[in-house]
Amino acid sequence: MTLAPDIEVLARFGRALADPIRCRLLLALRDAPAHPSDLADALGISRTRLSNHLACLRDCGLVVAVPVGRRTRYELADERLGHALDDLRTAVVAVDADRNCPDADAEGCC
Repeated sequence: MTLAPDIEVLARFGRALADPIRCRLLLALRDAPAHPSDLADALGISRTRLSNHLACLRDCGLVVAVPVGRRTRYELADERLGHALDDLRTAVVAVDADRNCPDADAEGCC
């Protein structure tokens, strides 16, 4: 496995966090590894939609799929990602209520 340059790593992390569903997935996996069916139920989304978001997070290098018998369990690729999510979640961010992030409505991923 090759380590990506710092800027690329941050950009991938940022793109992954740009979608609320992916944020919710990362926070769920921060708490504990989980199977897709459990994640879909917990997040209240279809398994197809969940699968697309998990594929994005895998492509970004943030989650890994771990075979467990006939099933697959997902977990954060590195436990330090959980700490980073906690740090980001608790950081104070200055936001003007009448302004949107320029890419807030953009779809897509890594």
